Amino acid sequence: MKIMIRTISVLFLVLSFTPSHAFKGHEFYEVRTYYFENKDQENLLDQYLQNALLPALHRMKINKTGVFKPIDNDTSSLKRIIVFIPYQQEKDFFSLEKQLDKDQAYTTSAKEYWNTVSTAPPYKRFEKVLLEAFPKMQVSKKPSLSSPVADRVYELRSYESATEKLYRNKVEMFNEGGEVALFERLNFHAIFYGGVLAGSKMPNLMYMTSFENMDDRNAHWKTFTADPEWKKLSALPQYQKNVSKADIILMRETAYSDL
Repeated sequence: MKIMIRTISVLFLVLSFTPSHAFKGHEFYEVRTYYFENKDQENLLDQYLQNALLPALHRMKINKTGVFKPIDNDTSSLKRIIVFIPYQQEKDFFSLEKQLDKDQAYTTSAKEYWNTVSTAPPYKRFEKVLLEAFPKMQVSKKPSLSSPVADRVYELRSYESATEKLYRNKVEMFNEGGEVALFERLNFHAIFYGGVLAGSKMPNLMYMTSFENMDDRNAHWKTFTADPEWKKLSALPQYQKNVSKADIILMRETAYSDL
């Protein structure tokens, strides 16, 4: 009997000190943005992503990588390709480059990309953002859209807060406050929600929703802003002024993207 009590006590202590992020299915995300200036760079990036990086990620069992191009790419002087990569563990983000270096098929397929010279680089610059999934949506989802890929609209939003306290307040609003549940009820086809752990615009959070087409996107947001639950939530005193800046990017998915 004493042995059983001691065993139960030890088990209780182990469970009590288990890190909150250690539970199964809690994802981390990378949002990578490549900035490029011309068609040659775009073609080389597409070739690298389609033929080298995504196949290597698939061999690592990372099968929900999204690759997107903003709708305003054609008119922008500095164009972008945005890549979303989900990881099962935070350490997978930090070990990715080492894993790629060990992948012979990857190094062969990426040879043209890696061997570019300084006078003809494959991009202007690129940046990475590391995120942790929200508690109310711990795993990213592939949206169930039925329209042609060329018509679909993916919306990436970044909400910056003036202080860390206000940032945490906005994260709480999404989770305990019910904003994530509201998006789900209104069928926004969310792909992920995440708090930024490392990036250039701290403190902030990011999330991505998806729609059949632009008219569908506009109709969803019109319904959202008119929803009584949103009006009530957004009017609560404890959730005021917790976003200081919102960046909105409307995108199309590439033909080789997983999503």
